Amino acid sequence: MSNDSKSHEIKVPVLPESVSDAVVISWYKKPGETIIRDEPIVDIETDKVVLEVPSPVSGVLEKIIENDGSTVVAQQILGLVSEQSVVKDKKSETAALEASGLSSEQSAPIITPSAKKLMIENKLSPDAVIGSGKDGRVLKEDVLKVLESGASQAPIPEFIKNTELPEQEQLDDSTEADYSLDSEREEKRVPMTRLRTRIAQRLLDAQHNAAILTTFNEVNMQAIMDLRSRYKELFEKRHQVKLGFMSFFVKAAVEALKQFPAVNASIDGDDIVYHGFFDIGVAVSAPRGLVVPILKNAENMSMADIEKNIKDLAIKARDNHLSLEEISGGTFSITNGGVFGSLLSTPILNPPQSGILGMHKIEQRPVVENGEIVIRPIMYVALSYDHRIIDGREAVQFLVAIKNYLEEPSRLLLEI
Repeated sequence: MSNDSKSHEIKVPVLPESVSDAVVISWYKKPGETIIRDEPIVDIETDKVVLEVPSPVSGVLEKIIENDGSTVVAQQILGLVSEQSVVKDKKSETAALEASGLSSEQSAPIITPSAKKLMIENKLSPDAVIGSGKDGRVLKEDVLKVLESGASQAPIPEFIKNTELPEQEQLDDSTEADYSLDSEREEKRVPMTRLRTRIAQRLLDAQHNAAILTTFNEVNMQAIMDLRSRYKELFEKRHQVKLGFMSFFVKAAVEALKQFPAVNASIDGDDIVYHGFFDIGVAVSAPRGLVVPILKNAENMSMADIEKNIKDLAIKARDNHLSLEEISGGTFSITNGGVFGSLLSTPILNPPQSGILGMHKIEQRPVVENGEIVIRPIMYVALSYDHRIIDGREAVQFLVAIKNYLEEPSRLLLEI
């Protein structure tokens, strides 16, 4: 290292007040390897989400101070990057880019490791991908969009080929650990991830600190299914996103919450806090456990806005790219066990929220309409609520309001 080199600290980002510390999961680079500015260099896991910590400058990883498994706090130094040492490597990189037919200006967008892996596997040129991340960073979902569109294959530039992928990127997205057993009576002890531990604690806290009751009802989904069938192609063509069921449920929940503000409230000590906004949490199953990203100000969203936001948040959850802001807060939650085949369940509250709506599998069932037995697509729905601030009458009427909105979706458009 030259005498005029300058070291820069890689620090833990500022954490919200509700998150006291984090754990280092894995480093993308080893000491001595080249780093590009804003390139993810280390992953840390908090109680709520996995965060990618980027490099503050382009250079060489000088030193790793906190190794995998270390517990760290906000603004703690994780490692050092030497800015000066990368000069020669940059010249070599420029030459490699020119040899591959790309200019150094074209290499400016940062490509995350997961996106880079997909591009290599599918022989996709960076020219075909437009980054949607911060400062034009190419994310995994950007590559997936291009692949879904059927983009043509192209030679892979050397600057992508020569970049070694971190071990965790070699794993399937859904792989957290190897739980396979070699014999019938073998046992394997695997420590809980920090996120899984936090989920377990929050679930226990919810059951111990709230008077949870659940009320049930059923929804005839025929009207919504007919509406989707009639307009799904036009909706997707107009808004570039598919029309799902969740947007109807979010809209119905918002309208019902307006009628029953106690369900949108929370308890803070001896006070009841009534929220004048509707931040709806949508439970998503991620590789490291259940997360609940938030649709902020859902009352101001159109059906298309809701579908787009849910899709974006689900992709981020799958790729562990959710920010703390995107999973913090929330005044009411919706969880859909139906995607896994659940017929009926009693969802657990997401503290400090006072209500959560459970969706389930749609099945064809005989029902009576106008004195005749007919077959209709029926979904059981469940509302778990905190009986300390929500009376049984309010809970039942709230769920009936949701049922009525879903069975007559035109009421959602008219807000009646």
